[in-house]
Amino acid sequence: MRKIEQIPAITFLSKSRQIYKDPLPFHRENFGKYGNTFKISPKPGLMIHFTCDEKITQHILQKNQKNFNKSSLQTDDLGKYIGHGLLTENGEKWRANRKLIQPAFYKKSLVSLMGTMDEVIQEEFNKLKTDQAIDVYDVFNDLAFKVVARSLFDLGDIDDLEGKISRLQFITEKAQKMLIKELRIPWMKWYFDREWLSGENSIPHSLDLLKEARDILRNIINNRRSSDREPSDLLDMLLHSTYEDGTHMEDDQLIDEILVLFIAGHETTANALSFAAQLLAQNPETIVKASKEIGRLDKEDLMSGLMAMPYIKQCVDETLRMYPPAYVTDRVALEADSCEDIEIKKDSIWLISFYEMHRRKDLWEEPEAFNPDRFAPGKAKEYRDFYFPFGAGPRMCVGNNFAVFEMVLVIARMLERFEITPVHEDIDYHPLITLRPRNADLVFKKKSGAMGESRI
Repeated sequence: MRKIEQIPAITFLSKSRQIYKDPLPFHRENFGKYGNTFKISPKPGLMIHFTCDEKITQHILQKNQKNFNKSSLQTDDLGKYIGHGLLTENGEKWRANRKLIQPAFYKKSLVSLMGTMDEVIQEEFNKLKTDQAIDVYDVFNDLAFKVVARSLFDLGDIDDLEGKISRLQFITEKAQKMLIKELRIPWMKWYFDREWLSGENSIPHSLDLLKEARDILRNIINNRRSSDREPSDLLDMLLHSTYEDGTHMEDDQLIDEILVLFIAGHETTANALSFAAQLLAQNPETIVKASKEIGRLDKEDLMSGLMAMPYIKQCVDETLRMYPPAYVTDRVALEADSCEDIEIKKDSIWLISFYEMHRRKDLWEEPEAFNPDRFAPGKAKEYRDFYFPFGAGPRMCVGNNFAVFEMVLVIARMLERFEITPVHEDIDYHPLITLRPRNADLVFKKKSGAMGESRI
């Protein structure tokens, strides 16, 4: 069996400050030095294998996925902050809840959401500031959060919805920053765990905020139960669906699932849209091509219009290749295993870097270049073995179709109404739990004769 090179602990510790701020250069440096797989021991008794090998990835996520669970970094550490829902659960509990939630994301179910989604997009673009540099992440973060709130959970009639959404966004932001500190500098957990030492930057304070978020969601659930309305949304479906034994999802579990869908369902989309807008602005020839398709949108049949815009979909696919929001994932082996000449020991942890796999020069031609044509019809199948923007296997993101349709619609409406120009030459990122853009500044200028508020 092939020996996997191990990075000396002193090397890892000497770069801990850099890794805390941005682990991706550390990943790239060591993949370049040791090949597509290496390992480190950040503390005694813990060994983590890093890989961007497509065959190992397929083995772990698809071919022998039953032998691999998400590690405690996701189920316990991440679950502590965002709840124990689809993203953070393993085993039978995950399978049962996935079965309940999956139908809400079938294409036939999404058709009914397109009108609401389009209304939110248009409303947010009506408020967009033009002729000045703005950080588009703020725009798309608000937009994506409201799309989830109003299309998946139909919260349009909730009192002070704007205030509740803003508070949920604030809380999830604070919780994510706290989680990053726990994961990347675990030797400082003793400090963050003491509120009297670190105040608002403490773990107890973050957990208090999360209790507030759960109370907001609990009130939303109670409001729906007492309402005469029965919209055909995800919340209504979850309230009425039953497991195989005839029981309903308990409220605490329902809150966990809603919290995960709110966070994962909006943040990854906001990230991808922010990167996409910057990439388009920096490559004006792609805007010319994409703009030829925007006239195909039909307000009465949005889904058909979206399906008739393949180039904009290619722009989305290429953005997700270069800047996958879920840029890493991990698994732990339940039993001893092997993949070709790699030994996989029982209980070993494997961290998969989609970011690096999507930029390997031996897999992609000019991987650092934004080239939507690589995903032209008929070509995408060439990359299916090493392109995983939404993960792979049974645990592929349940909302991948929802996210893609939303992104295509947002880009189409954006190009329909605005000219966009970049402010910076380079695109910067901030790798938190997801890969977030940093300083995503663009200038929007209204197109003459563009249809705006009249579409609402």
